[in-house]
Amino acid sequence: MRIRPIASLSVAAAAVLLLAGCTGSSNDSSTPDASGSADASACQSALSAGEVSSDVQVSGDFQGKVEVTLPDGYAPEGLERTTLVEGPGEQVRSGDVLKANFTLVDASSGEVQLETQTTAPDGMDTLISSQQIFGAALECATIGSRTVSAFPAGALGEGSPAFILVADAIEELPTRAEGTEVTPEEGLPTVTFDDSGAPTITMPDAPAPTETRVANLREGDGDVVNPGDQVIVQYTGALYDDGTVFDSSWERGEPAQFSTTGVVQGFRKALEGQTVGSQVLVVMPASDGYGEAGQGDIPANAPLVFVVDILGVQHAEAAAQ
Repeated sequence: MRIRPIASLSVAAAAVLLLAGCTGSSNDSSTPDASGSADASACQSALSAGEVSSDVQVSGDFQGKVEVTLPDGYAPEGLERTTLVEGPGEQVRSGDVLKANFTLVDASSGEVQLETQTTAPDGMDTLISSQQIFGAALECATIGSRTVSAFPAGALGEGSPAFILVADAIEELPTRAEGTEVTPEEGLPTVTFDDSGAPTITMPDAPAPTETRVANLREGDGDVVNPGDQVIVQYTGALYDDGTVFDSSWERGEPAQFSTTGVVQGFRKALEGQTVGSQVLVVMPASDGYGEAGQGDIPANAPLVFVVDILGVQHAEAAAQ
């Protein structure tokens, strides 16, 4: 089983598309993955192949409102990125989670399509990945940096216009839940953690519950996850009957990002209403999981267990503004 984002690459409304992450598998993403470079140890963004034209002028304080001035007839021909401010912090790598701000401008009209400075003044929670444009705009930069990136027409999906994206890397966020520990509920699976935060789940000697049960292991004090929001999480999923792990972001080596409406019902119940920084244990019957059909390594009629660390959220309401 793989939990995948449901965002489309078509551009019907740029703000909605981009806040949905433009994520997808490496086979269907229109943003190239730089991981296949000759020197695998060298950090390289998918956008680092070319410099944005010096005729593109960007002004405004770091983390503040940004003004972008474009020359007449400007049309980027390739994926490009320039670092305007070199920050003093650590280098940003794939799999990191940041607070960052973004200003998106339609290159043909000069109109601002998205300003997270107004929707998320302290910065938008952002998963760094070459497979989505926000991540690619800051991958390999340093915390405190400002970059400007150019996307040619069609780069974000068939028919999409050209865009300019200004990105400020504000601060790095934890990649494990750091909320206040909560006393575990009796009768549920027990969970232990290694030094990195990856969980090991031990099932109780009792039948699986017939209704979904959600319990906090940690309670965070961050933003509340609302229906339809994009969440950034670490998670492990296991079969209740024998404890077999069928999916884990920890094993893949980086967090995942998806909409609360793009996962099975039991997982959705574990996310919505929770706060960033929380760690959630959810036990669900097959009716809230994959039912009679099952999926992949999940057999038919299998009750499931997930442990989920909620690292960040991008609100659906902000995308619609």
